[in-house]
Amino acid sequence: MDDSRRQITKIAREVNKLVIRTMKDSGIGSGEVDLIHLIRHNPGISQKEASRQLNMDKGAVARRTASLEQKGYLTRKNHPQDGRSSLLYATEKAEQLKLSKTAVESVFYEWLFEELDDEEKDVFASMLNRLYLRSKKESRSGFPHVTERLLREEDGNEQN
Repeated sequence: MDDSRRQITKIAREVNKLVIRTMKDSGIGSGEVDLIHLIRHNPGISQKEASRQLNMDKGAVARRTASLEQKGYLTRKNHPQDGRSSLLYATEKAEQLKLSKTAVESVFYEWLFEELDDEEKDVFASMLNRLYLRSKKESRSGFPHVTERLLREEDGNEQN
């Protein structure tokens, strides 16, 4: 097991529970939050591509899209090259939801960090930023180094 014991993931899950609880007051479920997030970062994405990126059934994405469109969080525009499909865009209401999510996360992290002194906060933030930048670089390049390690582990497990 790694040194972090996956604590970053566990903390992220806890803040996500709070976000989901708060978003439910807006009539938004966790799967819908994920879809809105994807569309905000990929304006004009098709439902098919959203389905692929979220690793979700096309029907589930279609239902969530219809629900979010009805609630005013998404709009559809006809695909210029394919009359059978639509492109998805986040609305201003979705942007406001993002601000709400950010506010919830900020309050949680402010509360969480209260037990650290200023020097501890600075050191932790610096290290965390280094790790984030490294993970983002790996993600943008398609995870070549992590994939290689996963394959080596898989090969080692098959030999045992």
